[in-house]
Amino acid sequence: MTLSDALSGVGTFTEPVYNLAPNPGEVAKLGFPVATNFFIEGGISLRPHSYGLVASFTNINEALKELDGVSLTLWGVPADSSHDALRFQQIPGEAGGSFGHASDARPTPYITNPTACGGSELNAVFSVDSWQAPGVLANASMPFGPIFGCDRLTIEPKIEVQATANSAETPTGLNVHLQVPQTYDNAYGLATSHIDDIKVTLPEGMSLNPSAGSGLGYCTDAQFAYEAGTFEPAFGSGCPNDSRVGTVHVHSPALSEEATGALFVAKPFENPFHSLLALYLVARIPDRGIVATAAGLVHADPVTGQLTTTFDENPQLPISDLSLRFKQGATSPLTTPPACGAFTAEADLTPWSAPAEHHFPPIPPFEITSGVNGGPCPTGGLPPFHPGLIAGSTNNAAGHYTPFYIRLSRQDGEQEITHFSIKLPPGVIGKLAGIPLCTDQQIAKALSRSHEGMAALEEADPSCPAASEVGHTIVEAGVGTVLAQAPGKIYLAGPYHGAPISVVAITDAHVGPFDLGTVVVREALKVNPETGEVFVDSTGSDPLPHIIDGIPTHLREIRIYMDRPEFVLNPTSCEPTSTASTVLGSGKDFVSEADDNPITVSSRFQAADCAALGFKPKLSFRLKGGTKRSQVPAFKATLTARKGDANIAHAEVILPTSEQLEQSNVGLPCTRVQFAEGGGNGEKCPKSSILGRARAVTPILSEPLEGPVIFRSNGGERKIPDIVAALHGQEININLVGWIDSVLKRKHGEVVSARIRNRFMVVPDAPVSKFTLELFGGSHGLLVNTTNLCRGRHEAEVNFTAHNGKRRDFKAPLKAKCPKHGKGKKKGRH
Repeated sequence: MTLSDALSGVGTFTEPVYNLAPNPGEVAKLGFPVATNFFIEGGISLRPHSYGLVASFTNINEALKELDGVSLTLWGVPADSSHDALRFQQIPGEAGGSFGHASDARPTPYITNPTACGGSELNAVFSVDSWQAPGVLANASMPFGPIFGCDRLTIEPKIEVQATANSAETPTGLNVHLQVPQTYDNAYGLATSHIDDIKVTLPEGMSLNPSAGSGLGYCTDAQFAYEAGTFEPAFGSGCPNDSRVGTVHVHSPALSEEATGALFVAKPFENPFHSLLALYLVARIPDRGIVATAAGLVHADPVTGQLTTTFDENPQLPISDLSLRFKQGATSPLTTPPACGAFTAEADLTPWSAPAEHHFPPIPPFEITSGVNGGPCPTGGLPPFHPGLIAGSTNNAAGHYTPFYIRLSRQDGEQEITHFSIKLPPGVIGKLAGIPLCTDQQIAKALSRSHEGMAALEEADPSCPAASEVGHTIVEAGVGTVLAQAPGKIYLAGPYHGAPISVVAITDAHVGPFDLGTVVVREALKVNPETGEVFVDSTGSDPLPHIIDGIPTHLREIRIYMDRPEFVLNPTSCEPTSTASTVLGSGKDFVSEADDNPITVSSRFQAADCAALGFKPKLSFRLKGGTKRSQVPAFKATLTARKGDANIAHAEVILPTSEQLEQSNVGLPCTRVQFAEGGGNGEKCPKSSILGRARAVTPILSEPLEGPVIFRSNGGERKIPDIVAALHGQEININLVGWIDSVLKRKHGEVVSARIRNRFMVVPDAPVSKFTLELFGGSHGLLVNTTNLCRGRHEAEVNFTAHNGKRRDFKAPLKAKCPKHGKGKKKGRH
């Protein structure tokens, strides 16, 4: 390297340029003497982002004011013999030396051209400052390009991609090792092309692990820019440590030192790609003042979850060895495939020398050699499926309000949960009175937020009103022992898929830095019309999402807390029962429901302290209309119950002999098929089968249940058709089925009397404050008088059994309106 000096009045001098030991923060350092007593030094650094070289000669001695110009030449291969004539050699022990010497050093490149051709617009820029006007720069530039001959450059990369875990469906780190053999040892050959783009696609089945979101942070654009602009980042000023997901190690043939750094998660949607998933790479050699950065786009296939990472327009720097090591452990960012075998990633590298040329280096496969937790490898058949269920009330006191808890779970390596149904224990019911519904329009608003970045909006401004909220959920997802949690809320909603009422769970899919929007799952609620048992109907409910924006959920646990105050009511029966759930596994093909695998699980439930509940219902009867024999009066029964008592389980009424069935007024009964047609609950029964009306008032519903009393066939199970109180409500329908038969009294083996008996053998364990049943009279009446009702006393025998086992038996008179005889007196007893 030589320098030509021009000093006014002195002449032109040629001086050697030396490669000096760089100061901290410098890639290299140059120095040269001027005249006899001066020495100028200049540090060389990398320009941020473009990584071009910048040489800065500062604090040049002001005594050199007569220096008119400088021409500096740097040799590409300093030891080459072509430079011998200008090579300066110091004379040992003397101040001087001479030019014209051969080098005994090995020819090694000092400067190389870019490996990208073209670039006629490339310029070298000069800036000069003066002592007389500091800060007023004089700038000049000169063409540097174009570069040609790129077709002669080669690149033969090698790449390895290895999972750090060898068990199926397990959290795993990932080691990516890229080697690019270089030609720097050959000073007279061509350099290996630099890598422009690199794309790595992981094997299908290897996907992102939601567990990684637990405690994960992100790096903003500003923090990444700070990382790119400093050699020794101050603690907390650059990318946060909780956004680090791996380490970086880089070797370059141009330097002896290794560059080290980290991989960081970029802030979703606020990164160079405006994408959900992106990585920032930072590598440094602080002593050399080198900091290299790159941003990578991570694409997750929305159907399969397969991952492809692309780093485009990488720095034009020679790299011989690059290692990326993603962290291992329970919160590793990746999961291994769910099966054993050999799995191979794919790579596509594009050199700067030929942007249209792609290199696909073969990648050695990695092996998955065991099942989950080191167990046996999964077979090719149906994966196992053993879902778990835990359910119960916080306070199991009979008849009391209490929060109710349900926990559904599965283990790694099992089929994914696609749907589930839940049947609550008999008598575990919800008080719907006074709760407004989340409307279809409001649910549609929540669905419109099922896009990336919208969960935060749902958190701040819930779509459904707080007054309709009946509980909350916690959904746990991921693989391994540490799971990511996503909170949600449960709202009461209206009809859905044929059910008169539903619940909608709106979950904020916001885990760590990733906001995947809202997940809306609506579940149809049905009530068994005869037993009153409440169940979530999977056939009328939405499927659970398997993959969201390319991230498989790996749903592991659903916790449901129905904890609205005074919403869930315990039964008044203390008989052992259970919460049951039919959970559908995904089978072999998650996308298809045809091979879903149903498994039924249960959790024991039993209320307590039933004996503490009282039981004293009242029942009265009134006949309206004709009181004489053969007349057909209307009939009305009124039941009242005390608040806080046990609920009625069975009811039996035996009418006095004064009332019998009027067969001539009874038309053909409604068949069971007719009863179930349409919306059910007797909607399609013929009018001739309707005997009257019934009405039930309950504190748990907003409005009373009302409907016809229907004469319905029982398929020959009993001699006389049943009477069914088909009670309709806005939220539920109930069918109270009464069995009709006769209680015979015999004397000497002969029947001397027969009394009509009506038994309601199954009554829902639900509070009813008042119940009325009315039967028509006249030509449509069911009962006919066998005697004058105004003569004698006519009493019905009433037998009630509570759900807590207590009984109440009494007699109740059949009251009728009899004509008055005398002042204030009636003839006969009633």
